[in-house]
Amino acid sequence: MELAVELGEREACAQVGHSRASFRRRHVLVPQPSRQQRRYQARTAEREQRRQERVRRPSSLALGAAERQAVLNAVHEPRFVDRSVPHVYATLLDEGTYHCSMSTMYRVLHSVGEVGERRDQATRPAHVKPELCATAPRQVFAWDITKLHGPQKWTYFYLYAIIDIYSRYVVGWMVADRESSQLARLLLADTIRKEGMDPAKLTVHSDRGSSMTSKPVAFMLADLGVTKSHSRPHVSDDNPHIESLFKTAKYQPEFPATFGNLAEARVFCRAFFQWYNNQHCHSSLALLTPADVHHGHAERRLTQRQAVLDAAHLAHPERFVRGKPKVRQLPVASYINRPQEVIDSAA
Repeated sequence: MELAVELGEREACAQVGHSRASFRRRHVLVPQPSRQQRRYQARTAEREQRRQERVRRPSSLALGAAERQAVLNAVHEPRFVDRSVPHVYATLLDEGTYHCSMSTMYRVLHSVGEVGERRDQATRPAHVKPELCATAPRQVFAWDITKLHGPQKWTYFYLYAIIDIYSRYVVGWMVADRESSQLARLLLADTIRKEGMDPAKLTVHSDRGSSMTSKPVAFMLADLGVTKSHSRPHVSDDNPHIESLFKTAKYQPEFPATFGNLAEARVFCRAFFQWYNNQHCHSSLALLTPADVHHGHAERRLTQRQAVLDAAHLAHPERFVRGKPKVRQLPVASYINRPQEVIDSAA
């Protein structure tokens, strides 16, 4: 690596007898700027240095120190204590006095820190970036609500869905004619009970919709001992798993532009979730189905696939130029906003 930095990649590879392709596979060099880029960077740095060293000379039209003080004395008069700059300017003009323009008056006041809001301004608390990790099923659930177009304009049905972020298994869903925090509370409680899990070991993640942050849902999760998590405001990729599920549903060839009634929407969703959980070979799950991963059949499936690949390699080894094939493995963990230290260790 040091030799390549000193002599260049081509010359270094020629001296040690390695091909450039092999070198590039094993090392990542920081690209060196070209001569033209170096000259441009030097000129840019020189211009910036001259700009910083140059002292701005005051304009001949600027107010003098005495004139600036006269403006401040006029504005500080007791009769102008609660008045705006335009009012002060107009009043002085009516009295036959002109010090400067309104914009200059604002600049003078700004220079002494006297331009700003007089009342306390509302400040929003900083929202923490959610960082969740699931290394097995039934650790982190994500849920959301999406609209399904009804038979008439501005009419909708509402699809509630809950997904396990590790197995991608849809553990609960419901289609209703309205968005309701009470319905969301019932669905979450029934799903947690049906999964037969310890609520104290579960985290439920959602965005900040009205139903997600409602008191009925919050009180129910608190009563069960479930940890709740919310996305940051206006950050759509803080809940990626459920958004990906909704996109998969709405991009189905059978997905209708409108649903005639509530029963029709439920029939479609029942067939879709049956297919998604039990037949969909998920790209993030080593092409296993969510049901295989959620119910603990993943290892058996992968062993069967490896046996098929081993037999194919034994029959025709010449077709596998890279050696004995191996099946894709399940990810170690599934994340919502993978922590930076995990990204650095993986790199």
